Amino acid sequence: MPAEITMPQLSDTMTEGTLVKWLKKDGDKVKPGEVVAEVETDKATMEMESSEGGTFAVALIKEGEKVKVGGAIAVLATSKENVADVKKQYASGGVAKPAPAAQPAATKDVPLQVPIGSKGAPIQVPMGASQHSGGGAMTLEAAANSEVHERDGVGHGATREAPTAVPAMPGKEGNGHRAFASPLARRIAADKGVDISQVQGSGPGGRVVRKDVLSFQPKPQSSSGASSTASLAPPIASGEKQVIPFTKMRAAIAVALQKSKQTIPHFYETIDIDVEELTKLRERVNTRLEKEKVRLSIADFITKAAVVALGQHPVLNARFNPETNEVTRYGDVNLGIAVAVPDGLIVPILRAVNRMGLKEIRQRTGDLIERARGQKLRREEQTEGTFTISSLGTLGVREFSAIINPPEVGILAVGSAEKRAVVKGDQIVARTMLTVTLSADHRVVDGGIAAAFLQTLKATLEEPGMMLL
Repeated sequence: MPAEITMPQLSDTMTEGTLVKWLKKDGDKVKPGEVVAEVETDKATMEMESSEGGTFAVALIKEGEKVKVGGAIAVLATSKENVADVKKQYASGGVAKPAPAAQPAATKDVPLQVPIGSKGAPIQVPMGASQHSGGGAMTLEAAANSEVHERDGVGHGATREAPTAVPAMPGKEGNGHRAFASPLARRIAADKGVDISQVQGSGPGGRVVRKDVLSFQPKPQSSSGASSTASLAPPIASGEKQVIPFTKMRAAIAVALQKSKQTIPHFYETIDIDVEELTKLRERVNTRLEKEKVRLSIADFITKAAVVALGQHPVLNARFNPETNEVTRYGDVNLGIAVAVPDGLIVPILRAVNRMGLKEIRQRTGDLIERARGQKLRREEQTEGTFTISSLGTLGVREFSAIINPPEVGILAVGSAEKRAVVKGDQIVARTMLTVTLSADHRVVDGGIAAAFLQTLKATLEEPGMMLL
């Protein structure tokens, strides 16, 4: 019988998807695992693969339409069916058209089932059961305006153009009307500090597309104007205002953060860490790695130390399902990395980071961040996180608190490493210090458990040679 292609769930929070572009047309052969379309989720535009093989018979939705997760979007004819007959059957109403997507709804937090240890079974801990004091559950910040690790100097590598017109904010010289632009064009405009209302669109209906932004030549600014950066919006002229509709990503962030703060009893613990010896070790290691063109950041050492600490306190490396009152702990650390993008924030997942050395952590992290900014992440790189680190250190922020993103139960907020005056013995000396703050879900984690994790993290970073064993 014909095989239906359905809208997949490409992220933990996805409830609907927009069909951005079909990559197959009627009559094309399709292999299992072959990319057939591009789909815009609440986080990014992603490639969608077919789980079945056959001949592309008919598309049930058009480009630009939204469909709920699980809804049929196309039909394949297998080797036993005639393509024309299948197309005729569906075109004549033999099968109902997929229901349009509804407004985003809260998704259930189901405990993730992944192998732990050599037995291949996850550990689930009912909330009523006793928990030994060696662990504490942690959570993910899915939506703080933060960026992890040092700046990697990577640009936006996305090449996709969404076909639907998206209203953008009117600029100070927009003459009162709204510019229509693809999401990619808006991201590039934000990155380059371009007022998109000034860009002449060449797409359908005057839509601004990628090439229009790249070829745009802005009018000269006065000498008093400050240059724009990727993280700052263009200034608004005195007496004017801008009404900015939420993007799909921004709306998803708003819903997730509001739910997190309203339903999770957050508590916070902060600790200062002396990383003077760590910075010296980093310099020595980077000298050895120069020929390989690999340069470790302090954040890479923090990642490694966090993995060490999570191994000793496995309750932190967990996800919580409030509907069943079960905590699922994991043997592998799937580390979330909060990455700032023009439309908001995305948290790609560095899977099984506990199996990596420092050099591989640096290489994998750089690649993951680059593809996150270019919207080229695979589904498995956006789901099933078990712990997250968020950093504002490269922006000079000394200390901050991050927001938990369920079903994870904690997040580590990392500030900047800086020289501070500290007391050593009876003397005041200058040392490189780092402040980190752990946000935890008090339904799962107690204060002592959180403190034990931070103490292990501190001890590992202050004696960095231990993490190389």
